[in-house]
Amino acid sequence: MRLIASDGEQLGIKPLPEALSMARAADLDLVEVAAGANPPVAKIMDFAKYRYEEQQRAKESRKKATNITVKEMKYRPKISGGDFDTKTRKVAKFLGEGHKVKVTIMFRGREMQHPELGRKILDRVAEDVAHLGKVEVVPKQDGRNMVMVLGPDKKAQAEHARAAQNEGGGSADEPDDTTADRSDD
Repeated sequence: MRLIASDGEQLGIKPLPEALSMARAADLDLVEVAAGANPPVAKIMDFAKYRYEEQQRAKESRKKATNITVKEMKYRPKISGGDFDTKTRKVAKFLGEGHKVKVTIMFRGREMQHPELGRKILDRVAEDVAHLGKVEVVPKQDGRNMVMVLGPDKKAQAEHARAAQNEGGGSADEPDDTTADRSDD
């Protein structure tokens, strides 16, 4: 068996009894790390310490993992402008927090005859939050509802933050082009 010392040094090919005696002399464990190799590879190490470090690494990686939840926002085809703005701001907040958002248009009665109204609202929502997220599931009719899923777009969020920073913190040498943007409104 190929033997590796606790400091990573290659000790060469040793018979099993000799490897075990070397591990006992160092007051450590002999752990087989590659059984499929020819000859098998074993390492002299403190196995309890190794397992503890593995658990700590796994725990740390779980901490860094993000939990993405799906939030839902419901609209109606005849929604007023103020309600639309309020709900869309909430959608933007959810996307900014890193959540996915399921946007639902609920149809009632004769509203079902005009799905293009719902589609128009969903397109407006997607356009209004394009700086924070992107459409993951395109709008589709699902019974009496029309559904679209938006997901956070880190690249777009970073670009939007950079643009906002440049707009607010421009130097005196750079021309101020904010007046040109307001003329389009």
